[in-house]
Amino acid sequence: MSLLKAALNRSFHDGLVASDLAWRRVRPFKGVDAARTRFLIVAEAKRLINACDPGFRPLVRAALETGCRYGEVGRLEVADFSPEAGKIAVRRSKTDRPRHVVLTDEGVAFFRQVCAGRAGGEIMFRRPDGEPWRPSNQGRLMAAACERARISPPITFHGLRHTWASIAMMNGMPPLIIARNLGHTSTRMVEKHYGHLAPSFIDDAIRSGAPKFGLKPDQKVAALGVKP
Repeated sequence: MSLLKAALNRSFHDGLVASDLAWRRVRPFKGVDAARTRFLIVAEAKRLINACDPGFRPLVRAALETGCRYGEVGRLEVADFSPEAGKIAVRRSKTDRPRHVVLTDEGVAFFRQVCAGRAGGEIMFRRPDGEPWRPSNQGRLMAAACERARISPPITFHGLRHTWASIAMMNGMPPLIIARNLGHTSTRMVEKHYGHLAPSFIDDAIRSGAPKFGLKPDQKVAALGVKP
């Protein structure tokens, strides 16, 4: 909204519009700038993969290995995987900007198995009935997998993209690299939504230098649900 208002204000100051009253009245929705915090830790991701229906599991695994959107994964063709380069080519994305997603060794092994012996023009991931994955095909399957894996609150398929980015940030990957792999044009979105997860020298400094009093927990106090 700030960028949009800046452009509109420039038009007003340049005399291209008669009044700026229309957008001066616009106010942002509350909470839209809050950082996204819902993502899976590695143990939860493993549980989710194991709990998926067999025909849905490869799609979930692909999203966790790449950070790609549901539509991007569903449109992949076998030829989009380059085992030599260890990359996936995303030719059609939300932003219409093609990109190459770098894979880990684990990711390369997964895609190599998925693509083995198949023609390059084949759709990489299909539903069990042989049809392509279409919009909204994933919702019910994700909800069922989350329930079986005891993921609470449940996570959406898009949350798998947040999981990739969040874990990468916590592992110290630079925001620029995360942004490029996700297909963002700048680090702004990455820093906004995942920056708070980055390892911080401030956190380390406080934990190492803040006062420590050597106090031990009161043995008479027990956590709720724990028998003394």
